[in-house]
Amino acid sequence: MISSIRLYFLGTGGSWPTPQRNTLSVGVRINDEAILFDCGESAQTSLMKSSLSLMRIKRIFITHFHGDHFLGLPGLIQTMSFYGRTEPLEIYGPIGASTVLGNLLSIGYYSLNFEIRIEELKGTSSIDFGDYSVAYSKADHTIPALSYSLIEKDYAKLDEEKIKEMKVPRNLLEKIREGGSTRVNGKVITIGDISAGVRKGRKVSYSGDTRRDPSLLDLFRDSTVLIHESTGEKTNESKVKSYGHSTGKDAAIQARDSNTKRLILVHFSPRYNDIRPIIEEAKSIFPNVTAADELMELEVNIND
Repeated sequence: MISSIRLYFLGTGGSWPTPQRNTLSVGVRINDEAILFDCGESAQTSLMKSSLSLMRIKRIFITHFHGDHFLGLPGLIQTMSFYGRTEPLEIYGPIGASTVLGNLLSIGYYSLNFEIRIEELKGTSSIDFGDYSVAYSKADHTIPALSYSLIEKDYAKLDEEKIKEMKVPRNLLEKIREGGSTRVNGKVITIGDISAGVRKGRKVSYSGDTRRDPSLLDLFRDSTVLIHESTGEKTNESKVKSYGHSTGKDAAIQARDSNTKRLILVHFSPRYNDIRPIIEEAKSIFPNVTAADELMELEVNIND
């Protein structure tokens, strides 16, 4: 069972790093393990400045192979090795991941103490990781690209009165929750016997680079938090879309139409010294908007 989901905005800018913003990378800590969505050039330095240990990272999900989304991998992986990592690292990405990442990680002379497992993702599907799954779907960008959703599994809320009434030892509660039933004092107790209903799991969705695409609404549906790129605003809309990106308005429409609770904007073009026009444009459509700051951290609460 997941008790904590925390977000780490390690890089919030797009295209190239600036003194104000690093290139895109978002960490998600799920209890004691972590994943990354994208890994821009600055990811390892940002991790060292954050409260998220790079050694907790178990999986990395790359949206596409433009440099600002994956060029931080070699440095991060070598640093993990210097720190003595032995646990395998899983890297997921779109078509071409095996070739691109295989070539990238073969640059230079160094040795690793751990295995790197690369998996190419095709179409629309999801991967089960136990307490959570990661779903993915094709994004509308200029090269093959994916968007992702981390989905916490629903679980039964337990009724304390029923637990006391049936004299169920507390050390058996998780066994019942996970297995559906167990024997207590010669009697089979099911999850239904001690349940007070179902608690819906939290959902964190991440757009990566994409034009506004209604086909992604199913992936983003009912997100607790949607982290969506917003490269520009209406004065640069034609250029933004021609390069396969979204405006603040586009991100807000996706949040509104997917029944998202909270929208967080990222991937601001370095051409913007002031991103207030992007934020204001989004808020005119979807009020619950936050523009991510560098190294911002956010707990995703159950009742968000």
